[in-house]
Amino acid sequence: MTTHEHPHTISIADYNANKSFIDEQAIWSVINNAANPSAEQVRQVLAKAKQCQGLSIEETAILLQNQHQQLDEELFAVAREIKNTIYGNRIVLFAPLYVSNHCANSCSYCGFNADNHQLKRKTLNHEEIEKEVAILEAMGHKRILAVYGEHPRNNVTAIVDSIRTMYSVKDNKGGEIRRINVNCAPMSTDDFKTLKTAAIGTYQCFQETYHQPTYESVHLKGKKKDYLYRLYAMHRAMEAGIDDVGIGALFGLYDHRFELLAMLKHVEELETVCGIGPHTISFPRIEPAHGSAISEKPPYEIDDACFKRIVAITRLAVPYTGLIMSTRESAALRKELLELGVSQISAGSRTSPGGYQDSEHEQYDAEQFSLGDHRAMDDIIYELVTESNAIPSFCTGCYRKGRTGDHFIGLAKQQFIGKFCQPNALITFKEYLNDYASEKTSVAGNALIESELAAMSPARERNVRICLAKTDSGERDIYL
Repeated sequence: MTTHEHPHTISIADYNANKSFIDEQAIWSVINNAANPSAEQVRQVLAKAKQCQGLSIEETAILLQNQHQQLDEELFAVAREIKNTIYGNRIVLFAPLYVSNHCANSCSYCGFNADNHQLKRKTLNHEEIEKEVAILEAMGHKRILAVYGEHPRNNVTAIVDSIRTMYSVKDNKGGEIRRINVNCAPMSTDDFKTLKTAAIGTYQCFQETYHQPTYESVHLKGKKKDYLYRLYAMHRAMEAGIDDVGIGALFGLYDHRFELLAMLKHVEELETVCGIGPHTISFPRIEPAHGSAISEKPPYEIDDACFKRIVAITRLAVPYTGLIMSTRESAALRKELLELGVSQISAGSRTSPGGYQDSEHEQYDAEQFSLGDHRAMDDIIYELVTESNAIPSFCTGCYRKGRTGDHFIGLAKQQFIGKFCQPNALITFKEYLNDYASEKTSVAGNALIESELAAMSPARERNVRICLAKTDSGERDIYL
């Protein structure tokens, strides 16, 4: 067994896909038992969290129900400390590429739902995909999240073909997409094996809500009505050999305390059965979507203060998992969330098929949801550098070196992954500065690189400077 394979062989016999591992009564019991925790209880949990070993469901419930407002700052401080300890100050950048908004499901919160007859439906052909990818490469992107509606035309063969098209596009500066993550409907194990042949990165699928009665009430028709089939999607993906998976809940459909604790039960289940938890967790919040009444007034609306606590608490509960924040949220809030544990953000996003080719016209009648951050990629990077002292990272080195799955998590738990992340982030950022950055971003970015080099040991600084010099001379895709 190599170091990046699963710890044991996954078999259908290892799990019972006919029974939910989300015990609603048990979760509510945990929530009720942790009601109105004392300041001492909260601080005890925060002290444990500093050890970077994660938190139990019960401990997480205590933080979720903290009533002592002054302890929020202590919570946020611990989240910053953990994030910096494990990941340092680098922020991974990516962009979604919506290939198709054709969908056979009727989900009451989503603009793509099959009953939204006002939506302009489109599935990109290979030429259109090439054009979208070329635009993303011209921005400087190296990672794509390919997004597909659940529809017969978006079968696994079509998805694999589209991914291969994305990987084939190169620009005249040596730009290319080096990692494609996929957000699509759950598949059978055999179809997941086919998906893996496309050299995908992370397979991402959100349960939306873990509360089964709510799930059944908002999913009105289509295959997505099957709660258990979706719940066990990651088991099947891992069984097929996809060792990086991403989960999430759509906050606003049900009580956020239940959703977060249930999501952590999902993490525990994957660790127990599959030998490893999710590579990433996402935090979509319901945003207004064309043709969706429920999206205009979510049943369990989450304000910004509560949302910040959710992100920070998740960083404490699962310290080694990447936390993703999309452009659903405003620029100001995303900046705050970066400090509370977020390690990956989308930049310059469009949420409709063909949206990058028609970037001057907001396609409200074709997009999945409304964006909160409309800034251009270079503006986001400039702010990361000048206001957050963060290294924008386009690194994909871990995937080429086999540092995925339990190998990646093992390095993270040893607090060793940062020794690869920081140098690789600097090298890929240098690529961006040389090839795509505006003048002001180039000046600010190179100054940040020099300050990061100055803080390194002499040996590491020497090695990184060699890689940076190669980048300056025209070499690309250098990684450690």
